[in-house]
Amino acid sequence: MGTAERHEAPTAGDAAHLTVRRSPEALDHDIPARGGGTGPAARTTAEEQPHYRPLWIEEPARRRRMPDPVRTAAVRAVLIIAVTLIQAMVAFLCTLAGSWLAFPMVISSVASTVAATWAALDVWVTRQVWNQRNGVVSVPSSTARALRRERRKARRQARAAERAQARIRRRGGAGQLSHP
Repeated sequence: MGTAERHEAPTAGDAAHLTVRRSPEALDHDIPARGGGTGPAARTTAEEQPHYRPLWIEEPARRRRMPDPVRTAAVRAVLIIAVTLIQAMVAFLCTLAGSWLAFPMVISSVASTVAATWAALDVWVTRQVWNQRNGVVSVPSSTARALRRERRKARRQARAAERAQARIRRRGGAGQLSHP
């Protein structure tokens, strides 16, 4: 059942239950669902008209999706930073409480801070490496795009030369100017 359908439970006096369907265009409660005719189907009471508005409206993305390696590094960094913040808070609370766990937590928080810094740098480095290897696609004069075009052209020429050599071999040497 879609979100545009609504089933109401039968009341004490009703034996059948009511199904009201709304078209996606009829999002407001005072707009009729089908064509707006004047027949008996168009006459509905306020109880039969559901109040349907979408929870959200889809909008196109403003930025492109991050490449998979960069997104993986970013998720890893966020998790490490979250654990580091939790450790730092536990260390602080243990210090305030005078617990024996305060010293080990402070030491582990320092180590986690180093790991979190490393993870944040990993995101930056991974992004730079990905951009260098694959080029910045959004820039029309990207040097990576020109290099890829040249490599494709060279591969095409190599395949054409290989096909020509195979054709000559199949003919048994026909087409050669001289025989050794």
